[in-house]
Amino acid sequence: MLLYWILLPIVWPLLHILWRIEVVGKENIPRGRAHVIASNHLSDLDPVYILEAVFSWKRYTILAKQELFKNPLIGWFLSCMGAVPIDRGKGDMGTVNKVTDECKNGTPILIFPEGTRSKTGELLTLKSGAFLIAGNADADMVPCRIIYDTPDKRMHMFCRIRICFGTPIPAEEMKVEDPRRSVPKLRALRTRLKTELERLYEENHF
Repeated sequence: MLLYWILLPIVWPLLHILWRIEVVGKENIPRGRAHVIASNHLSDLDPVYILEAVFSWKRYTILAKQELFKNPLIGWFLSCMGAVPIDRGKGDMGTVNKVTDECKNGTPILIFPEGTRSKTGELLTLKSGAFLIAGNADADMVPCRIIYDTPDKRMHMFCRIRICFGTPIPAEEMKVEDPRRSVPKLRALRTRLKTELERLYEENHF
């Protein structure tokens, strides 16, 4: 955790030299309580951009695909920034439960519900794990949309980046108390998050 506090002020100016980062809606991030940031995913550096946009001295736990940790340097850096590997192919409920417990104890979470990077800039199908974590941890969910000013909507060196935080989804609206109703409720939550992410793009794209 000490390395996180050391790296944060070092990485911040470096990012702003290599990319022009703008932040919209930061006031939507809850203060003083745990929350889940649910973002679209375009680049392996997305977690770094978002953490720099938030610029919180309270370290986030980031769910990152296991494959990223195969590179020792990237794996070390991600671990310093609070990332934990998740095996997407096996469900990995052990990691999900661990992250949920951390969130219950006040640690904010960063997750990418698409589960992988979009190669076109368009939203991919959203998965339900983020809602289960937020609902079980009694944490609000903050939609986040990353937007690049490039023609292909992907990250390139020296491009402009806009990090947009939307209207939070209250924790109580993500609780699934009746398992028999979980499927339609999770479907409705995925639609709600997708709608907000699309709104953030329409109102803030370059």
